[in-house]
Amino acid sequence: MELLIKKIEENLMEAFEKAGYDKKYARVVLSNRPDLCEYQCNGAMAAAKEYKKRPLDIAEDVLSKMNTDLFEKAEVCNPGFINLNISQDALDEYVNLIYQDEKLGIRKIGNKKTVVDYGGANVAKPLHVGHLRSAVIGEAIVRLRRFMGDQVIGDAHLGDWGLQIGLIITELKERQPDLPYFDPKFTGEYPSQAPFTIQELSEIYPTANVKSKNDEEYLERARQAILDLQGGNKGYHAIWQHIINLSIEDLKKNYSNLNVAFTVWGKESDAQPLIPEMVEYLKTNGYAHYSEGALVVDVAKESDTKEVPPCMILKSNGASLYDTTDLATIIDRRRKYDPDRIIYVVDKRQELYFERVFRCARKTKMVEDKTDLTFLGFGTVNGKDGKPFKTRDGGVMQLSDLIGMVNDAVLAKMMENKQVPEEEARETSKVIGLAALKYGDLSNQASKDYVFDLDRFTSFEGNSGPYILYTIVRIKSILEKYKETTGKGITAKITSTQASGEKELKLILSRFNDMMEQAYLDLAPHKICAYIYELSNAFNKFYHDTKILGCQDEQAKESYITLLDLTKKVLEQSIDVLGFEAPDRM
Repeated sequence: MELLIKKIEENLMEAFEKAGYDKKYARVVLSNRPDLCEYQCNGAMAAAKEYKKRPLDIAEDVLSKMNTDLFEKAEVCNPGFINLNISQDALDEYVNLIYQDEKLGIRKIGNKKTVVDYGGANVAKPLHVGHLRSAVIGEAIVRLRRFMGDQVIGDAHLGDWGLQIGLIITELKERQPDLPYFDPKFTGEYPSQAPFTIQELSEIYPTANVKSKNDEEYLERARQAILDLQGGNKGYHAIWQHIINLSIEDLKKNYSNLNVAFTVWGKESDAQPLIPEMVEYLKTNGYAHYSEGALVVDVAKESDTKEVPPCMILKSNGASLYDTTDLATIIDRRRKYDPDRIIYVVDKRQELYFERVFRCARKTKMVEDKTDLTFLGFGTVNGKDGKPFKTRDGGVMQLSDLIGMVNDAVLAKMMENKQVPEEEARETSKVIGLAALKYGDLSNQASKDYVFDLDRFTSFEGNSGPYILYTIVRIKSILEKYKETTGKGITAKITSTQASGEKELKLILSRFNDMMEQAYLDLAPHKICAYIYELSNAFNKFYHDTKILGCQDEQAKESYITLLDLTKKVLEQSIDVLGFEAPDRM
């Protein structure tokens, strides 16, 4: 469905050409002064230089050639603005088209095969607050791109090949040296049952990590264990597989609490078989060379204003690194999915690292020119002191504890009102808590740090997830009462009644498709949040100023109900893309 702003722009383009000016100057934007007009064209100012005429004269020429049927106001203001207000009839026609369209006017402009690398959890470690943004932003990007037409693969890309595996193997060997995994002469089948539970595993790693910081010999044994694992040690591989199986099972439960579902549970280790072939390719084609014993690829450019270190492919002892794994993963994804785009949702502090990896992949032709490699860096979640969010005793907060804290805060507020039974309130608080957490995060531009403010995030008023949900629940309640009292369905068209706030609500609804396209193109879930906050405010103003169910004019009442139903559908579709839902009552 054509964007309304483009429809207006086409009108202006025709007028510019009829007046003898280039249509490129006919760009229309939303007015930043809604008290003066709804839309604005500022092209006369830009055209003045080319045509050596006053902007005011150009704007007057264009206005004289315009078809003004689309507008209730079209006027020129100094020094050459063309100010426009769309007509009620044209607006009604447009919002009715949105309502009748099963896609709510959305053009499926996406046609890309896209891989989104997000989550990035490490196996054998519990999720903590540092994993929140990657999961929440990544899931929103996956849903948004899928909604707009892309074929999307969401990849968890688990860290399963790092030092933590070596530490666990080393600690397990100290505790249970008689296990068959550590017997080099063992030739039978290794046990199918892991020699530890997920609870025990979550204790083994921290213990081993502390030891490694105070015992250099212990740390060296852990490093050797990783080399042995990478070298094909069958016993260590069996332990590693136990760790993977238990960790993924536990991670799936934790991510489901965030309503996050990956398409594939990819791992660093998936690319390991490709590394020897990749290393040989880099050597044979002259891309890689040895520097101080390490195999590297230079990626610095003459235009760089800061130092860009080379990509290190192999350490001097022959071990692979993150650079190696990420490059091999690009090859693996190219072969499996042939993606048009790979989006990495990662802490913004890793930007230089990914810049190096992307440059290396391009320089060595590991990706085709058509494949876009995108770094979407996110900021940190901070406490009110401006520092990374911690527990009260200064430790790293586990994600499950953070979710529980938000749910408890929502429940406490719900019980203050006591509008629903406690058992129902407990279940509903989880739905609202998820909205509070996700909206609180996503309403910030991804690259920005933000302060985790529990009171603000869980407030039922203001710019918060609960406020958005409360708006949806309020609309649901009105629609339900309408059906109960009239026995009617929703069949009417949206018309103009001149009610206070009615046109503003329609104008915001008319921008839904345009907003979604911009959010898609800019990888910007925060634009969806800003939109639904504006839409919720407009609805609530309209609701407070207008008798809806009590309206005596049946035609007007039916129009109001249809307008409310459209508002609900747009809000529900938006929060679905963001990754949460609304309860039936609050």
